[in-house]
Amino acid sequence: MRLGILISGRGSNFEAIANSISRGKLDAEIAIVISNRPGAKGLEIATARGIPAKCIPSRGLDREEYDKLLIEELKANEVELVCLAGFMRLLSANFIKAFPNRVLNIHPSLLPAFPGLDGQKQALDYGVKIAGCTVHFVDEFLDSGPIVLQSAVPVLDDDDVDSLSARILAQEHATYSQAIQLIAEERVVIEGRKVRILPERAA
Repeated sequence: MRLGILISGRGSNFEAIANSISRGKLDAEIAIVISNRPGAKGLEIATARGIPAKCIPSRGLDREEYDKLLIEELKANEVELVCLAGFMRLLSANFIKAFPNRVLNIHPSLLPAFPGLDGQKQALDYGVKIAGCTVHFVDEFLDSGPIVLQSAVPVLDDDDVDSLSARILAQEHATYSQAIQLIAEERVVIEGRKVRILPERAA
């Protein structure tokens, strides 16, 4: 399965996906990495690994105009699944229609709790005992699409944003690749808001 990965910064989830592929744990290939910000570290990482990488700057473009450029580039690279990895833009309805049920995101909270920015800080401020991360399909609304997988992370009494974020990020790296592999194996079925995971096929 050909992946298109959208980033805005360091791209640690992109790198974790690339590592899963190189270790043979993920049956996919990264067709293109695209950043909306010049100088994103993830572009350097992709280039160093021999993965096609491109910057399409978003500054000065409205959402529809920018998404049209993204769609063209992803289609030109025959992308089958779009993976957001720290991509700091909301996607338009036209983008979602171009890749129906084929856009994934990972968010550092147990959705629907704490959507949007700074999910880890929101969790700490609220005083929850369990935080975590969520891999979900993307729709045109913020962090609201059907949930594929979630991983829980206990919140410790002495946690601050940095310590909790680091433990959640470790779970993000594992959980994202697991979700992509389930889709690659055609084991993910969307039924309204619910995602059903089919059992593994016998060898």
